[in-house]
Amino acid sequence: MKIHNYSAGPCILPPEVLRKASDAVVNFNGTGLSILEMSHRSKEFVAVMDRARALVKEALQVPDHYEVLFLQGGASLGFYISALNYMKAEGGKSAYVNTGSWSSKAIKEAKRVGTVDVLASSEGENFNHIPKGFEIPSGVDYFHFTSNNTIYGTQYRDLPTSPVPMICDMSSDIFSRPINVSDYAMIYAGAQKNLGPAGATVYIIDPEKLGKTGRDIPAMLNLQTHIDKESMFNTPPVFSVFVSMLTLEWMLEQGGVEAMQRVNQQKADLIYSEIDQNPLFEGKTSVEDRSVMNATFDLVNEEHKAVFDDLWQKAGISGIKGHRSFGGYRASMYNALPLDSVAALVDVMRVLKSKV
Repeated sequence: MKIHNYSAGPCILPPEVLRKASDAVVNFNGTGLSILEMSHRSKEFVAVMDRARALVKEALQVPDHYEVLFLQGGASLGFYISALNYMKAEGGKSAYVNTGSWSSKAIKEAKRVGTVDVLASSEGENFNHIPKGFEIPSGVDYFHFTSNNTIYGTQYRDLPTSPVPMICDMSSDIFSRPINVSDYAMIYAGAQKNLGPAGATVYIIDPEKLGKTGRDIPAMLNLQTHIDKESMFNTPPVFSVFVSMLTLEWMLEQGGVEAMQRVNQQKADLIYSEIDQNPLFEGKTSVEDRSVMNATFDLVNEEHKAVFDDLWQKAGISGIKGHRSFGGYRASMYNALPLDSVAALVDVMRVLKSKV
C-alpha cells in the first residue's frame, strides 16, 4: 500500500532522490566508500558542497555577490545568529512580527542581544492570521519575519518589502515559489521542511550587509567565518548537504520553483475546497492567510474523530495529526508530495461525509 506522507518535518522526499541517496550510502560515485564515511575535505565531497551551493543560486536566481552556506543548528540557532550578526553592539535595535511559535522563539533569542520592537502579533488570536497594516521603522538594524508558519498554517502571500535590511526564516516554504532574493539581507531555512534531511540549514546572505555590528562574534556564530571558509569551517552535515543537492537537482528537472508553485497551488486548492464545502470540516486559520504548505483543519463535531482517524489510517495516510499545541489536523504539502496524495486525503474526507 502506498503511504501518503504529510509529515511536517522531516519532510517527504522524491523517490528518485531516496534511491540515489541510498545508493550513495553504500557506494558513492564508484569510490567504494559510503557518503557517510567519506572525508568532507575530499575532492568528491567538496564538489558536492560546491554544487549544492550553486544549485541554490540557480533555483532562486540569487544575485552573484550573495553567498550561500550550508550550516548546522537548524533555524533555532539561526534565530540567535541573525541577531548576533546584524544587531549593533551599542544601541542595537531590531523589529519583528510575531506570527507563531518560531517567530516567538526568534524574538526571545534576539532579546538576548539587544532591543526588540515587536511591530505586530497575532498571538492573541492563537496565531490564526498574519498581522497587517504595520509599518517597519527606519531606525532599526533589521526587520525579521517568518514567511510560513508550519504549526498554525498561515503564510505571507505578499512578502513584505522595506529599505531596512530584511531577514526571513523561510524554513517551511523555501523553494516552493519564486522570491526576490535581492530584497533580503539574509534568508535562512532548515533543510528538513522542504529540501532534505534534518541536519543542514541553508543561509543566503548579502555579504555587503555583514560586519556592521561592532560586535566581537565567536567564530562559529560569525557568518563571515563561514563565508571565508566556503561553508567548510568545521565538518559540515555531509549527508544532509548531499541529499539537499539531489533534491535541488530533482526540483530543477521538474521546472524549478515556478513549476513547484503551480503544483503546490493545485494541491492547496484541492484540499481547501474540500474543507470549505464539506460540512464536517472547518479550517483553523483566516482564509486570506492560508498556507499553501501546511493546511490546518478540524472536525466540526469531535464525535466523528474515531471514524475519520480509522479511515485515513487505512488509506495509508501518515502525519496529518495537528501539532500538539494547536490540535486538529495538519496536511503538510511540501514540494515532493504528489497531487494524488492530496486527492487520497480528500477522498477520505468525502467518504466520512457519506458515512455520517
